Amino acid sequence: MKYRPSRRTRRVTIAAAVVLALAAMNGPALYGFASEQYHQYEINKPEYKAANGHWDVVNVPDKYRINTIHAALLHTGKVLLVAGSGNNAANFRAKSFRTVLWDPEKNTFTNIPTPKDLFCSGHTQLPDGKLLVAGGTQRYEKLNGDVKKAGGLMIVYNENPDAPKTFPAGTLFTGKKNGKTFASKDPVVVPRAKKVTDRRTGKVTVVHSEARVYVEALKDGPSHSTGAQDNYRIHGLTGADAHNFYGIAQKLSFDKKDFQGIKDSFEFDPVAERYMPVDPMNEARWYPTLTTLQDGKVLSVSGLDEIGQVVPGKQEIYDPKTKKWHYLPKRRFFPTYPALFLTDQGRIFYTGSNAGYGPDNIGRTPGIWDLKSNKFQVVPGMSDPKILETSMSVLLPPAQEQRYMVLGGGGVGEDPKSTDKTRIVDLHAPSPRFKDGPPLYAKARYPSSVIMPDDTVLTTNGSGDYRGRSDSNILKAELYDPATNSARQVADPLVGRNYHSGALLLPDGRVMTFGSDSLYADKDNTKPGVFQQQIDLYTPPYLYRKSRPELTDKGPRTLSLGSSATYGSSHASGIKKMRLMRPGSFTHVTNVEQRSIALDFTVTKGGDGVTVTLPKDPSLVPPGWYMLNAVDGKGTPSKAVWVKVAAGRE
Repeated sequence: MKYRPSRRTRRVTIAAAVVLALAAMNGPALYGFASEQYHQYEINKPEYKAANGHWDVVNVPDKYRINTIHAALLHTGKVLLVAGSGNNAANFRAKSFRTVLWDPEKNTFTNIPTPKDLFCSGHTQLPDGKLLVAGGTQRYEKLNGDVKKAGGLMIVYNENPDAPKTFPAGTLFTGKKNGKTFASKDPVVVPRAKKVTDRRTGKVTVVHSEARVYVEALKDGPSHSTGAQDNYRIHGLTGADAHNFYGIAQKLSFDKKDFQGIKDSFEFDPVAERYMPVDPMNEARWYPTLTTLQDGKVLSVSGLDEIGQVVPGKQEIYDPKTKKWHYLPKRRFFPTYPALFLTDQGRIFYTGSNAGYGPDNIGRTPGIWDLKSNKFQVVPGMSDPKILETSMSVLLPPAQEQRYMVLGGGGVGEDPKSTDKTRIVDLHAPSPRFKDGPPLYAKARYPSSVIMPDDTVLTTNGSGDYRGRSDSNILKAELYDPATNSARQVADPLVGRNYHSGALLLPDGRVMTFGSDSLYADKDNTKPGVFQQQIDLYTPPYLYRKSRPELTDKGPRTLSLGSSATYGSSHASGIKKMRLMRPGSFTHVTNVEQRSIALDFTVTKGGDGVTVTLPKDPSLVPPGWYMLNAVDGKGTPSKAVWVKVAAGRE
């Protein structure tokens, strides 16, 4: 039988011939145009989408466009997009702080009043569905040459055991030796001194208390700097107070001033759609990590404090019932934004991933941290351990297997080095040790990884150099399959995304990507970069299949650990997996919230539903809201049904 091409094939052949002919006549410009036209034709073919997925741009009206630094999926199905001042010093000076609430299903947006500069805060999901947001920006950094007034750390002492004292911003301190005067930039509360009784002699000794505050000279110029420690008199004090309260400062100079954090904490209510203030942290934190624990309390770790130094190992716990914070009794140092995951037995696994600040030789070794004893079990085997900063970490699905993956990474600070290594560790192994997985699509800092309901992991973007320097953004994406330990590239992202970017799984099975904060916009690093405000949506290959499982919310909304519940589903006999997926909370290459838990299930007798049973381990399923997904034999997930896992007895 003679082969006869289809009508569509003939059309494509003719069009291609015309394009080639025009290109030959009109040169490179038309050839580039033709290449782009052909690329668009290829990526929009149904068979290409079915194999690789597809990217689309979200239509965001101008008044809702912000520099999205943080994003969290809420149990209402909406996404909280937080900029704060958005890494824009002019916004900070104007106190222009932004938050936008986006409804992906309706593509509607709402501006949310933002009480403080939540830029570079930490955030995590709470048991009742609110989002805890803690820390943020007190002051922007100033580089050498930009510092006009001498300044630095003033330690304020209190030797009065009977009362604390609050000093407002603008309090003046004058050196007893140097005679120079400095003003505090923020209010500071100095606790009362402590009385200590010697058990043997009964003698009572007063031990001073102290607090820290950043101070600056009253005028510009080098004549106002100091070079040595001095004792400082506090203006406005008389009598005993003048003796009991004083300041001590070392060098107050024109050195580079790092970002400084705040203590403020808020709960964002997804129903009321507003921030509600709660008790502030004990420590100011900028770049902290917040990790939900098995009892629903929250661990807050690291960050830059109120004078721009990494918090020296002082961790604290937030209790959502009392809305208050308390210190852990023992210290452990971590660099900023450490990737700290809740693992079995209520321990914390530190993968070694981090972002931004801290010495290169302290707190960067992966290990399992026992909060009760403060013991730290080192997990060896990490390849490229010196270029682990700005790597991405993820708890591989299903969470029961306790396997973690670390992807990419770069050198400390602005080091240009990066790696394409992926490293995997099984914490259930007799002696856990990292082993290399398949290489990433490129050497990448800032890759974004998202756990998918079909048990794969989508990773996108990143850059080869610090903040995309030298036009090093990576327009690639891949799907990793933990079952086969293999990865394959899928449809290329539409725009570059590096520092201040991220990605989240949505309830309908798509993935949103946001942000990017390049230093420069050209290969020669001469043109300043512009923040990428575009939001994109990736539709995975599984959503281009002809059929999709259905799951109805006709079942319990609140579940307890170890309990069973039934949900409606037509053609339930085709369901092969049930997954409980915790909504993500992403910032700075860090999303320690996301996890996918495999559920035991049975199909109901009538074949019109499934009965799922939750695990009993709260460290596997911490309390809060989750997305419940049914997955068929082809790996196609249903739309998610939201369910709440109770914290203990509710």
